[in-house]
Amino acid sequence: MVGPEGEQVGIVSIGEALRLAQDSELDLVEVAPMARPPVVKLMDYGKFKYEAAQKEREARRNQSQTVIKEMRLRLKIDPHDYETKKGHVVRFLKGGDKVKITVMFRGREQSRPEMGYRLLQRLAGDVSDLGVVESNPKQDGRNMVMVIAPHRNQAAQQDRTAERKKARATEAEDAAPLAPQAPPKPAPMDPVEADQA
Repeated sequence: MVGPEGEQVGIVSIGEALRLAQDSELDLVEVAPMARPPVVKLMDYGKFKYEAAQKEREARRNQSQTVIKEMRLRLKIDPHDYETKKGHVVRFLKGGDKVKITVMFRGREQSRPEMGYRLLQRLAGDVSDLGVVESNPKQDGRNMVMVIAPHRNQAAQQDRTAERKKARATEAEDAAPLAPQAPPKPAPMDPVEADQA
């Protein structure tokens, strides 16, 4: 048996353990039922459940959602269109999202998968400073698919940059002086005083 502060109480009978739990106004919780003899602990079970829920909620909040964006290309893509699509891929990677790039083949293009492979490799090379190829190009029916993921340290760096910007903004708000006040207006003078001045 384990006490409320984590101290070892020793081996006690069930009746004695229940009496100790009642005296200390705590719950008797079985923590290791398979052990011989089973291990029980005196604790406030409601508080334990609440703290476990808080830890789980905090862990979920710190988890980052991975989003997969998709970009579709054609084998005979115009250079300007390629640059536009590449710009989108760069934006997605900078945002910390994975990008699934699909090259679609039509008709006779299906007999030239190496051209699609070269196009995907070219795109991967163009964005290699922002992301790494997570899944190499592979043929999937009429399409060829590749997945690019952002560099791990880049996502963490962006989070740190966002936190720094937020901290600077709050510091600037705290340090900002109050609105300047206009100097006090002089009191109007009596006509008699004005003649004497």
